[in-house]
Amino acid sequence: MSRPKTKEELLFLSQNNYTKLNNYIDLLPKNVLQNEFPKGYLNRNIRDVIAHLHHWHLMLLEWHKVGLTGVKPDMPAKGYTWKTMPELNLKIREKYENTDLSEARKILDESYTTVQKLIKNHSEAALFEKKKYHWTGSTSLAAYIISATSSHYDWALKLIKKCRKSS
Repeated sequence: MSRPKTKEELLFLSQNNYTKLNNYIDLLPKNVLQNEFPKGYLNRNIRDVIAHLHHWHLMLLEWHKVGLTGVKPDMPAKGYTWKTMPELNLKIREKYENTDLSEARKILDESYTTVQKLIKNHSEAALFEKKKYHWTGSTSLAAYIISATSSHYDWALKLIKKCRKSS
C-alpha cells in the first residue's frame, strides 16, 4: 500500500506493519533474539530497535500534547534538531540499554496502543489537513504519525532482517 491518504488507510497500514514486525520477531528462535547486529549499526540488537520505536511514539505523543496547547514543541527533542538526529537516536539507545527485550516489547505495545487511540480520536480532516496545527508547520499531523508508525515499523522490520542475514 502506498502512503496513507485517509484515516482508514492510516489505521490499517500502521496496524498491518506493526503486526508484521511483531509476527516476524515472534517466529525468531529465542537464541537469535539476543544476537548482536553486525558492527556499524547504531542499534545493536532487536531490543534497541524496539525501544527506539517506543521512544519515537513517546516523542510524537509529546509533540501532539504540547502542540495542542498552542506552544511549539521541541522537535525532535529538547536540545536536538532534525540534523542532529543521529545524536538523539544514540541517546535513545543508551537510555534503554538496561531494558530487556520482553520489557521493551511491553512498553512498545503500550505506546503503540496510545498512538492508535490518538489516530482514532481525530477526524480525517484533523489528521490530513496541512497546516491545521501550528506545530506541524507546512505538513499534516498524519505525516508525523506515518513517520512514527507504519514507515518506522517497515524500517525496523527491514533492519532486523538485513542484520540477521549479515550476522
